[in-house]
Amino acid sequence: MKNRSFRVTLALWLVLTLTIWNLIRVWTSITWRGVLNEFSAQPAAAITTISGTLWTALGVLLLWSIWKKKAWAAKLLFGATAGYTVWYWSERLIWQRPHPNWPFAVIVNLVLLVFILFTTKLLSREAYE
Repeated sequence: MKNRSFRVTLALWLVLTLTIWNLIRVWTSITWRGVLNEFSAQPAAAITTISGTLWTALGVLLLWSIWKKKAWAAKLLFGATAGYTVWYWSERLIWQRPHPNWPFAVIVNLVLLVFILFTTKLLSREAYE
């Protein structure tokens, strides 16, 4: 069995990091629900719990599919990346006031999108080899 390429390994670490981040969001929103509701945190604790649970489940599925070199992992990675980008920016623009350091967020988002785009092409090729 060949080792994974460096880009695929980085993509795995990125997915793992975001999955853990969303798991922490779920745990925090459940544990601190009373405080979040008392201070009217935006988005509401229920929305954070639901979105964090969905992204955690998708992250686990994505990690497993990349690890097992499933043929559909590249499409799932690309779809999850597009969905996560839309979710991140909609949450940031709707609930976050003010919008601090938006140029940095745009640059990091674009760099990660380009990285994921090239990695999905590599994943597709590796799945069929």
